[in-house]
Amino acid sequence: MSRHRALRARVRRGVAKWPVAIVALVALLGLGYLGWTWVGGVLEDRAAAQAKNCSEGEALLRIAATPTIADSVVEVAKAWSAQRPVVYDHCIVVEVKSVEPQVVQDSLTTTWDEAKLGGRPHAWLPDSSLWANRLAAQNRALLGAEPKSIATSPVLLAVPEAGAQALMTGNSFRWTDLPDVTNWAKYGQAAWGRFSVAMPDPATNTATAMAIQSALAGASPTGKGPVTVEMLAMAPVKSTMSKLAAAQGETTGSTFDLLAKLSEKPEVNSAGFSGVPVFEVDLYRHNLGKAKNTAPAKPVVGVAAGGPTPVADFPYVPLAGEGVGEAEARAAQAFREFLMEPDQQKILARGGLRVESSKEHPNPSPGVRWAVTTENLVPADENTTQQISAAWATADNGGQVVTLLVDVSASMKEPGGDGKSRLDWLKTALKGQVDRSVSGSLGLWEFSRNVDGDKPYKQVVATGPVGQQRDALVAGIDGLQPVNATHLYSSLAAVYGSAQQGFQTGKPNRIVVITDGRNDGGIDLAALKDKLKELKKNDVVVSFIAVGSEPDRQALTDIAKSTGGTLSVVEDGKGIDPALGQLLSEQT
Repeated sequence: MSRHRALRARVRRGVAKWPVAIVALVALLGLGYLGWTWVGGVLEDRAAAQAKNCSEGEALLRIAATPTIADSVVEVAKAWSAQRPVVYDHCIVVEVKSVEPQVVQDSLTTTWDEAKLGGRPHAWLPDSSLWANRLAAQNRALLGAEPKSIATSPVLLAVPEAGAQALMTGNSFRWTDLPDVTNWAKYGQAAWGRFSVAMPDPATNTATAMAIQSALAGASPTGKGPVTVEMLAMAPVKSTMSKLAAAQGETTGSTFDLLAKLSEKPEVNSAGFSGVPVFEVDLYRHNLGKAKNTAPAKPVVGVAAGGPTPVADFPYVPLAGEGVGEAEARAAQAFREFLMEPDQQKILARGGLRVESSKEHPNPSPGVRWAVTTENLVPADENTTQQISAAWATADNGGQVVTLLVDVSASMKEPGGDGKSRLDWLKTALKGQVDRSVSGSLGLWEFSRNVDGDKPYKQVVATGPVGQQRDALVAGIDGLQPVNATHLYSSLAAVYGSAQQGFQTGKPNRIVVITDGRNDGGIDLAALKDKLKELKKNDVVVSFIAVGSEPDRQALTDIAKSTGGTLSVVEDGKGIDPALGQLLSEQT
């Protein structure tokens, strides 16, 4: 019996109305949400636009940049300004000034000359952290934040083309060889005669300072640094320093002046010296005429020395103090962040600097090979950096004549940091200078009240050759004891008169006063200034290191300026050593 499939009738079903209503409601709600979101976005955009209207007006961000990098920073500043940056409801306007680091350093720590330099900067871009260290040694309160590098440039030895070919073949040049290399015979060119490197004052020329540090690094345990304060007191290191000073060539003029001489007289040694340390970026700028607007007929060639390479780190230094408010401080930080963006780093690279985010180098670049640096010198710490320059100052041209006048008032017993008194830190700093001094003359006086009978001062060790009286100086320093008051002005007048009588022609003669209090007896400031004028026969510079907040800084600045000296301000006893090193590194 067959089966038949049952046929089912098709039933037409109607659509219920309530689901349609729900869908319609959901759609309306969605459209409403989108509309509200759009309106909210419009309102946010409008609020942002209103913020861009700078309700607090414009704020000027002033940046002082070393000439090496100034043009590139100006280009970055234009790119940032095009974005109309706003900080704390201020529209930020960036002003970049090209100023030599030495001028910025001196002006920040003395008086900023607005007529000559424009407004005081809110940030500083020198070529090396050496400058930031020096600023910290003189007055750490001027640093608004920790400096950070935005680019680098290795130190090269700039020589004529023939000299470069000799140095890059056979016995290749190394910075650590520099103290012992006196003749081109080492590089197969005995006929060229003396091998000498021009070494401008390392207190003002950071390429020189870094080359010296690299030469000394050979004495470190690893041979690549860092140089330490303890090393500077070692006989082999002091011997190396003496050799360097004796073997150096030209010492006057800027790096660019010396490069110009090498270009004008391109035969080896015809300029009177064989070569000069230079930052790679500065050599690039010289050879293309970017430094002095005219390209030389003959480019100078840069030689990358073998071994650890000293590198300039171009730190961005936010500043604090006069004229730096919250808006300027935040704007300075924001601009540094912008400088580190890839597009802005490429601008720096096109200017001849090295940056991590780009391998680009400018083309053409005569005389510069952009050689890969495989090993960087480990730099010395902040204090050692100052002490290297100070040791060099005592080695160069027979050293300098320094008389120390130190405060032994009762307040020197107060805590100076790390569980030591101010006087303890002072003694450590003074003995360190005695140990590290290569040559020159050093003397020691103390002052308080009734230190020597009714005199507020006493000559502990007469100013004389440091090499002949190290033991006497150390014994005198160990014997310093706190007494009572601070009769500074009468004591300074006596020391100044003695320094005038013992003046040594042809050398820097200076008095360094270390004090933590105000003058509280004896002659007054007006009488002291009259006495200094009366006694003056020769140029004796008086500089001060003020410890803590008690000294009369305005009066000390006045006295220092009248003699060509400076005032360094340190928070506690720990700051005395680097500040003293900074002062003694100055060769004028």
